[in-house]
Amino acid sequence: MHSILFWAVTVAMTLAVAGLMVAALIRGRMAGASPAAAFDLKVYRDQLAEVERDLARGVIAEEEAARLRTEIGRRVLAADQAMQVKGTAQTGGPARALAAVGLMGAIAAIGFGAYAWLGHPGLGDMPLSARLASAEAMRADRPRQPEAEVRAAAALPPAPQAADPRHAELMVQLRKAMTERPNDLRGQELLARNEAMLGNYGAAARAQGMVVALKGPVATADDLAVQAELMVAAAGGLVTPEAESVLAAALEKDAANGMARYYSGLMFTQTGRFDLAFRFWAPLWQSSTEADPWVAALRAELPDVAWLAGQHRYEMPPLRSAPLPGPDADAIAASRDMSPEDRQQMIRGMVDGLMNRLATEGGTAPEWARLIRALGVLGDTDRAKAIWGEAQERFQGREADLAEVTAAAREAGLIK
Repeated sequence: MHSILFWAVTVAMTLAVAGLMVAALIRGRMAGASPAAAFDLKVYRDQLAEVERDLARGVIAEEEAARLRTEIGRRVLAADQAMQVKGTAQTGGPARALAAVGLMGAIAAIGFGAYAWLGHPGLGDMPLSARLASAEAMRADRPRQPEAEVRAAAALPPAPQAADPRHAELMVQLRKAMTERPNDLRGQELLARNEAMLGNYGAAARAQGMVVALKGPVATADDLAVQAELMVAAAGGLVTPEAESVLAAALEKDAANGMARYYSGLMFTQTGRFDLAFRFWAPLWQSSTEADPWVAALRAELPDVAWLAGQHRYEMPPLRSAPLPGPDADAIAASRDMSPEDRQQMIRGMVDGLMNRLATEGGTAPEWARLIRALGVLGDTDRAKAIWGEAQERFQGREADLAEVTAAAREAGLIK
């Protein structure tokens, strides 16, 4: 019944629109065809009136007036006949009727064809209440974690075993030890990490669950987010009700936890609540950097989620700059409280990593400045001077960058 009503209304609206367009076209052509003849008729009528006025004033004789009336009358008849012929040509004839029918048919064909291609003729009404109810049903009908893991395991090839026989043997021993000593926190952490490396995500998730349980109240949001991530991986990418509960616990501890926010949004995309997914993902994108592990997925998925959430004008803002690698000012300041040996070892490790990256990939002025400061703390004046000289060459002609590395060189004691 609803389908018949829909098509009846659609056909009526299409015919009405096509009829209005054809009528406007015909009126436009008629209006463009008759103004010249109508103007001539008005002029001739004015001339007749002028003849009568001239006769009354005695300007012309009766014989001249009769001749003028005859001439003007002939012109009036000719103009009237011409206007009628043009009007008939504009409004009648099989060609005009055929063109009008063709236009109406083209409008109907284009409209219905586009709907058949892009629309869903057989789709029933989906009011907001029905869509919300459908999404809630999808969320309630999700498979539980054990069932989802079984399905995922059946759809994927077996997880690879350790390539190193020694590593495989150590894994056997570690699993046995955790069976005998399940309350060994350090052992459970090692088991979770190594099972995940082997692709045994279900076992890794259970080991991480033991880590969370053993830590109790001191378990962090990151601990819970890692557990949820392993559960999702074990379920083949599905956020199950059990994983959702773990994510909720992580967000209770830290509402800004990026991993928990990403997987919470993913859960809502899987249950048709794109509006709620957008509320998780849009702020997450704004607070992320290129170094965050969820950025690639958000870059690919967030535009579609925004569209489906009704945010048709949403544009993803640029990401924040990632924290600079290497030792920062806080790390250098904290190192002053260490023993000289520990401080040297900590800073040297960070410096070597930053120096290798700048040598192979290049970097920004702040990164070069950070390296100069760190070498100054280490007392490695020779290398600090070499880096300072290279930085001056690299940033030559760039006043702002030169000012930054010069300030670092001054702090390192290289210049006064």
